[in-house]
Amino acid sequence: MLLRARRAVAFSAALVAVTLAAAACGGTTKDSTDDDAAAGPASSASANPDAPIKEGLKIAFLPKQVNNPYFTVSDKGGEKAVTEFKGTYKEVGPSEASASSQVQYINTLTQQGQDGICVSANDANAIVPALTQARQRGVKVVTYDSDAAVAGRDAFVNQANPEDLGRTEVQLLAKQIGEKGKIAILSATPNATNQNAWIEFMKDELKKYPGMSLVKVAYGNDDDQKSFQETQGLLQAYPDLKGIISPTTVGIAAAARYLSSSPYKGKVQLTGLGTPNQMRQYVKDGTVKEFELWDPSKLGYLCAYTAAALSSGQITGKEGEKFKAGELGEYTIGKDGAILLGPPQVFDAKNIDQFNF
Repeated sequence: MLLRARRAVAFSAALVAVTLAAAACGGTTKDSTDDDAAAGPASSASANPDAPIKEGLKIAFLPKQVNNPYFTVSDKGGEKAVTEFKGTYKEVGPSEASASSQVQYINTLTQQGQDGICVSANDANAIVPALTQARQRGVKVVTYDSDAAVAGRDAFVNQANPEDLGRTEVQLLAKQIGEKGKIAILSATPNATNQNAWIEFMKDELKKYPGMSLVKVAYGNDDDQKSFQETQGLLQAYPDLKGIISPTTVGIAAAARYLSSSPYKGKVQLTGLGTPNQMRQYVKDGTVKEFELWDPSKLGYLCAYTAAALSSGQITGKEGEKFKAGELGEYTIGKDGAILLGPPQVFDAKNIDQFNF
């Protein structure tokens, strides 16, 4: 009840993540049917909330990594939105989530004259020069899932308040291990802005649990095999480990796969952020008790509508502006151009079969 109460209070109070030739970069491309923006989340133009969404908008999605199940779901949500407002959808991206891997894709998307780019940043700063050039040429930039520096984009669609996520991850694990024991974090890449923000709040939340100690933050680089190996390494280095938090869908699935066939199954608790379809078998076989996530398809959907609203002049990215995002309803832009999707969902054996993504 304490966990639910904290989540409810936090979320109600807060408004608080390109295309180079595929053969050259190892990425893939999927297609379907003017401002001076170099200095911050909003241009000097005034918004017209009554302006209609322009037809034929070209909206491109640039995830951290293509063929990542999480981004496959989120970008499908973006494609759905683009189809609704009769635009042209494109997804491009690297096959590996490295810091600079997205720059050439951004440059190519700019050259192609995209109206909007939705990007989940592998590095908060490495892509800013390329994004700045895109915005100077009239491209609207919206980050989602993982933010870039404010100067590099018009708006940020945030899946949840970073503080809420960081703290609730610790609260979930604390409940599972009786608030005692050594724990580790299995993150994505060392430069992932969303992961690092969550981890800082995890560390602060751990101060409330003197019986728990964080022994290591490991990095699986959002790669399945490396995340599997990092989990194995954690248990070899800390055989008395009691729990692992993995705030990445690739990491938690890989960690669960390792634990499920190891002597540590049921002894080492695992929680984090995962999709129900990935984690269902591990919840049902007892490897994982609880984990959480927002609906990534809604995240991509909201990002596409944000890019469309910017491209159509409905909003500029300034705090307090409102716009409608299709079936999700009305949203208000918060500080620094941030838009909050909403609270995450906790999944367990009782409810996991109610979800399919």
